[in-house]
Amino acid sequence: MNATTIKVACLGLFFGFCVSMVGFGDFGELNAMFTFQDLRMLGAFAGGVGVAAVGFALLDRTRPSRIRIHKGVVPGAVLFGTGWAVSGGCPAIPLVQVGAGYLPALVTLAGVAAGMLAYRRLNARYLHIDAGSCGI
Repeated sequence: MNATTIKVACLGLFFGFCVSMVGFGDFGELNAMFTFQDLRMLGAFAGGVGVAAVGFALLDRTRPSRIRIHKGVVPGAVLFGTGWAVSGGCPAIPLVQVGAGYLPALVTLAGVAAGMLAYRRLNARYLHIDAGSCGI
């Protein structure tokens, strides 16, 4: 394990702890965020993304290259956001929910697994998106 991997792991643990403490493992909190009933969670999410961006920028001090948007980013983001709004969790949050005893999160994890399998099959047969690089 190299130093960068250890730094990223520590940043991820800290970020996960903060996200958990804010309430991202609670379906009710996430539902209130996605229906714009409580903007506190949306602010916390934006703040978390900002903290993560600064952390990764500090870890990778190389000069940024020209950024191209991968053709799978926009449809992937739409599917990801839709799944998050419906299920109450991104792929990591259901693990927190299961750990807290919220067993319906197992359905979310099954959906994540089914989506990954469906993507592999659809991509191999129809889409042919190079998943090995984001073009950055």
